[in-house]
Amino acid sequence: MAVAINITCIRVGLLEELQRKGVIVVSGPYCPIAVFWHNGQIYAVDNRCPHMGFPLHKGSVQDGILTCPWHHARFDLSCGCTFDLWADDVPSFPIEVRDGEVFVLVPTFEIERIRTHWLRRLREGIEHGLDLIIAKAVIHLLHSGVDYRELVRIGADLGTRFRNSWASGMTILTAMANLVPLLPAEEAMRAIYHGLSHVANDIQGQSTRRERQPLEGSTATFEQLKRWLRHWTLVRHRDGSERCLLTAIANGATPMEVADLLFTAATDRPFADGGHLFDFCNKAMELLDLIGWEFASQVLPTLMTQLVSSRGGEENSPWRYPIDLVELLRDAEDKLPEWLKEGRKRRSDAQASMPIPQLAQSLLNDEPKEILVALEEATKSGMKPIELSKALCYAAALRIAKFGQSNEFGDWITVLHTFSYCNAVHQTLKRFGDDVPAEVVRSVWHGAMAVYLDRFLNIPPEPLPGERKPLDDLPTESRELLRAILDACDKTGQDLLVAALTARYLQLSHPIEPLVATLAHCVLREDADFHTFQMLEAGVRQFLEWGLTDEGNHILIATARYISAHAPTQRASEQTFKIALRLHRGEELYEEAS
Repeated sequence: MAVAINITCIRVGLLEELQRKGVIVVSGPYCPIAVFWHNGQIYAVDNRCPHMGFPLHKGSVQDGILTCPWHHARFDLSCGCTFDLWADDVPSFPIEVRDGEVFVLVPTFEIERIRTHWLRRLREGIEHGLDLIIAKAVIHLLHSGVDYRELVRIGADLGTRFRNSWASGMTILTAMANLVPLLPAEEAMRAIYHGLSHVANDIQGQSTRRERQPLEGSTATFEQLKRWLRHWTLVRHRDGSERCLLTAIANGATPMEVADLLFTAATDRPFADGGHLFDFCNKAMELLDLIGWEFASQVLPTLMTQLVSSRGGEENSPWRYPIDLVELLRDAEDKLPEWLKEGRKRRSDAQASMPIPQLAQSLLNDEPKEILVALEEATKSGMKPIELSKALCYAAALRIAKFGQSNEFGDWITVLHTFSYCNAVHQTLKRFGDDVPAEVVRSVWHGAMAVYLDRFLNIPPEPLPGERKPLDDLPTESRELLRAILDACDKTGQDLLVAALTARYLQLSHPIEPLVATLAHCVLREDADFHTFQMLEAGVRQFLEWGLTDEGNHILIATARYISAHAPTQRASEQTFKIALRLHRGEELYEEAS
């Protein structure tokens, strides 16, 4: 409970003066205060309309209702509470009359009171889909030192409580939360705002999720539950799948065991739902890393809809004809445990394995059988599963970096799906360390076939920046390069220029943090779609895997090019965020700029 630690007594004036004027405005310790005389009573409220800061003393009062004249937000004058949730409540203050003089008593409260208020408002903003309220709450809470993971926890609670399945907003929220430690404060606020806003959009009009229960009293072993879950997934039985998952969690399965259970079932269908299924499973596990494993039984069941309904490669013509890729994959999967065993032995004998960039180039081969042979040889030579997936991510990033100009715009999504899937595979394999189940490692093989199927999007391949033409005519100073990137993203069709500017920045060894922040801003100022948020996060995280190497630079160039190709947009979200930010700074939005 908030505790008053100090009282500031502010003189308003004579009671008869207030009665004559109807309203008097005085300066408070942290806000202007409007004191009203209405129906024989005195009331005092913060003079700033909580919606967009308009002076409330210019409003009208009728039958105890104060109405702001700008957007017509209405408040109960006696307490400041609003009748319009998009406006927020206005703080009210007690009044004291002494010897014909009126005083406002302004208590100074602990910061916890402010945090409690904005945590409540954040939840209401998400529940009612009020972006301005969400933006205000995010800015106030992060500015006051609240851990961003607490905001993510609220979004996750609502996003899983009011959805029967995992939705894109949950992926965006998790992806942006993953980037927060890498971003400047204001960009971090934008990132969390976008994630929570997308969650809010997903839950509008949705009913509360129907909860299922574990198999109460079941003595099934973990291996049994794993077999059952795989069976129920393949026969598309939602209830059976979810109860097996919940039973594993209730019986004390570790996060690693649950990950094994989920990703094994998810990879029974190669590249299911265009890669989204595996990516969603990975994001759900990453979300639990952020908010705590105690939310597992609330978060993970939302994956079950996609798990049982997704179509895999075996149900898609390009994977079966003219070459039956699924048949090739099944044959490799049968042999994979032995290949992994042989690779572990070679690592223990300290024998050298294939270089990761060499494998990545092999994965760009035009013959699927040769790709699978390269993966087999790399595995048997001692390359770790996470090294296989690292090579896979680089190959997928090159498909984006070399995306042909002759392709249709919608084809960008195809290479994005493969890259985001490959990033999810890599992050998942890192979770398991060196002890990855073969059923999960097979996701690398599935990703390799997706990279193969994307080969037509590099016909002809777009050269990497600097390959055909030097970059010497581009700016050299870091700020000028960053500004040029932002300016180029203000126009359509500038993806090759942005890729070149990014390559020039990296070529000159400028600090990497401002470049990452600039690319993030190029996304966060836009009304970006789901896939662009995926690209930003996956691109930055894969760059961090390689660092300032040729491969790492190529990944960041691919990221910059994709982001630029999907800008600009209307930027309505940025307008909302800027309004909230200006209000937080105390700027007066209703005044004309000088």
